[in-house]
Amino acid sequence: MSDIILETRGLTKHYGGVHALEDANFTLREGEHVAVVGDNGAGKSTFVRQITGVEQRSAGQIFFDGNEVRHTGPLEAREAGIETVFQTLALADDLDVPSNLFLGREMFKFKLGPFSWLDRKAMRDRTLEALKTTAVKIPNVDNPIRNMSGGQRQCVAIARTAAFASKLVIMDEPTAALGVQETAQVENIIRGLKERGVPLILVSHNLRQVFDLVDRIVVFRRGRIVASVLRGETDGNDIVSYITGVKGNAEGAYA
Repeated sequence: MSDIILETRGLTKHYGGVHALEDANFTLREGEHVAVVGDNGAGKSTFVRQITGVEQRSAGQIFFDGNEVRHTGPLEAREAGIETVFQTLALADDLDVPSNLFLGREMFKFKLGPFSWLDRKAMRDRTLEALKTTAVKIPNVDNPIRNMSGGQRQCVAIARTAAFASKLVIMDEPTAALGVQETAQVENIIRGLKERGVPLILVSHNLRQVFDLVDRIVVFRRGRIVASVLRGETDGNDIVSYITGVKGNAEGAYA
């Protein structure tokens, strides 16, 4: 039985005449942590949006957990087992932390036709447990999200993803707007996912972070995959050379 959890074959996305993603062949194995790197506009986020169903591909195939899939949106991808932290966070500003963690998967005391009763205590208890597990410190989980700092909001989004991680976690620039302490918290969450054997795709500009956290580095340039290298067999200068086009080609066919 194959240990490949995610595979894309010829994944392509065009916006009119703009080729944002072209013939991307990618694999991710069970328990593997892979970084996706590249300059702005290289196709990294476009790649993530196809996998998570935010956008529909122009061509190509996606295989997840052994089956070909075509997710119609992020909710369907999440139900299949893909948890994602997007740059836009997708938090509800007027809701508190437990309501955000359980948004779309609320716990109920009972449901009877159109009538239902939320189990707020159970959700709050699970939230406190999730925050403790991920070492995310939120002084008051009953505060609306809008009253929290950008760093706290980001950590809530990441804690939500880590708490419900099932088959695959994708993080798109999770620490781009965070300070040193909050960045360290997120990196510890990622290490915890590694210990639990949860595979991860990390989109990041931070090469220090990439070399600290992942097993393999995949480089995008001008919409194509130009390199896929094991962390221990490369260095920062090598990766920068691929990003800038000094090294590599645009064959887009890497395992």
